[in-house]
Order: sequence, then C-alpha cells, then structure tokens
Amino acid sequence: MSNTYKEAGVDINKLDKFKQYIKNLNTKIGGFGGLFELPTGYKNPILVSSVDGVGTKLKIATQLGIHDTVGEDIVNHCINDILTTGAIPLYFMDYIGTGNLNIEQQKKVVDGIARACRKNNITLLGGETAEMPGFYNPGEYDLVGFIAGIVEKENVIDGHNIVVGDKLIGLPSNGLHTNGYSLMRKIINDKGLKLDMYIKEFGCTLGEELLKPHISYKDLLLPFIKKIKGLVHITGGGFYGNIPRVLPTGIGVKIDKRSWEILPIFRFIQKEGKIDEQEMFTVFNMGIGMIVITDDLSILEQIKQGWIIGEVTKVEGVKIV
Repeated sequence: MSNTYKEAGVDINKLDKFKQYIKNLNTKIGGFGGLFELPTGYKNPILVSSVDGVGTKLKIATQLGIHDTVGEDIVNHCINDILTTGAIPLYFMDYIGTGNLNIEQQKKVVDGIARACRKNNITLLGGETAEMPGFYNPGEYDLVGFIAGIVEKENVIDGHNIVVGDKLIGLPSNGLHTNGYSLMRKIINDKGLKLDMYIKEFGCTLGEELLKPHISYKDLLLPFIKKIKGLVHITGGGFYGNIPRVLPTGIGVKIDKRSWEILPIFRFIQKEGKIDEQEMFTVFNMGIGMIVITDDLSILEQIKQGWIIGEVTKVEGVKIV
C-alpha cells in the first residue's frame, strides 16, 4: 500500500484553495517571485528592508479565536521599523507556518494583513504558507512579515546629527503592541487570570486589551521626515534596548516618566506580576510606541499628539527619572 502526502498530514488541495483566496486579494500574487516596479523621481534611492514576527501574542489570539488583528500587527510593526530610517514602505510579504492548515482561521489573518496594507498604501506582493504536521500544536501557527521601502539617500535618518539638547517627543501606543507577551502570559498563568475578565480601567476585557493592534506611525510622521534626527520604535528591549541604537557614541538621554500618562495595562502588569520598574521599561513600551528625536518642536504642534518626554544629554546611556 502506497503512502500519500495527505496521509502524512499535508493537504495540497486545501493549500491550493487557500492560495487562491490570497490571490483574489491581489491578482499579481501566485508566481514563484513577486515583481515590483520601483517608483520614479528619486535621484539616489536607497532600499530599506526588515523582517519581524508577531511572537507569542499569537497564543492570545488562538485562545480567543480572534485572528484578523494579528495580521494588522505584523504589517504595522514592519512599517514602523523601516520608518525609523525615513523610508516609505513599498511592498509587504508574509510567512505563515502551521501544523494543519485551518483555512477559515488563516483567511482572517490574511484579511487583517490586506486591510493594513490598504490603509498604509502598500502592496501585498506575496508570501508563503507552510503546512508542517507535528511541528506546531493543534490550532497554532506562526506569522512573520517581510517589508521593503525606499528613501532618498539625502533624507536617510541615521542619528548622526543628534546632539546634546535635542528633545525627545514620545508618541502614544495603544497597549503592548507586539512585545512583552511572554512575560504577560506568565503572569496570566501564575495568577490564574482569565482573558474574558472585564477590567474597569481598560474599559474592556483583558483579552480585548491584549489584542489591540499595533499602531502604524507612517502617515503621522512622513510629512516631517526632514525635521527628524532620530526615530526609535519601542519594541522588544523597551527604552533601554532601543534608544541607544540611534544615538551617536558618547551621548545619552534623560527621560521623565511623569511627562506622560502610563497606560492602565502597564500598571496592571506591574502590580499583578510584582515587576521592578526598570524591568518594565526594559520589556514594555509603557505607552510610548515611537520616540522622535529633534530640535524642531513645531512637529509636536502640528501632529497634535504626544509629549516632550526627555532630552539628549552628554551622559552616555538611558536614564529614566
């Protein structure tokens, strides 16, 4: 008796049906490689690329059976990463790995990806869906995003002109975004917390709070790129791990944590998990999704959101007071 791929756990017909659904979102999807024509009008164009994943936020999505928001998460996260260089996003690609493809589940994921791409005027160019029996727990999957953008060479933001006295403008996040979920899940398990528990300070359930999508700062910041010296996307590593990545050698920053209202979710995590404040600022964004380093505070007046949260100092490192 001969064996088949389907008996081994990989259903080619099911994969083909899902790929056809994705192709309906963009008729150019489906070849072995995605083609993208570079925009004209650039003198010295620089291409910027990045890759990232949603991480264990997917565990929360799977527990709740809500999958469209993680699609938005991965697109917006990747956009913010290349935005820190001043890049305009061009196209996005995704990778979905799962043990046994659940078409209805993954349609929701891809719908979220497509929605975020439309909102941000970025082409969904293609991707890969891999069915790998025995590699993932039942119902679970991994989600990774790949992005490419473009920036004029003279407009690249790399932090080289940051000097002592420059100000830090903090832009609000709407929650954890896509980082710190392993620690959050440990607290949930240790304390026996329920995702469907309603928390007055959040105005929603714990699960709903944890699935709020990652914000894209593209439309907010692109008009001011030439006035910005440095951009910090507060992701894994928090304040202490991300801010030094854009600073020239020999200088640092001082941040006043009283300059913005730390979101209730972070107070909740700190209290329930009995977490040291420095650890909180190392793991989470604490309500600040992006930091703008500039000497032009008219940016703050024009975007009408955010706060001056600190300044660049001659003392190396990150000091939070």
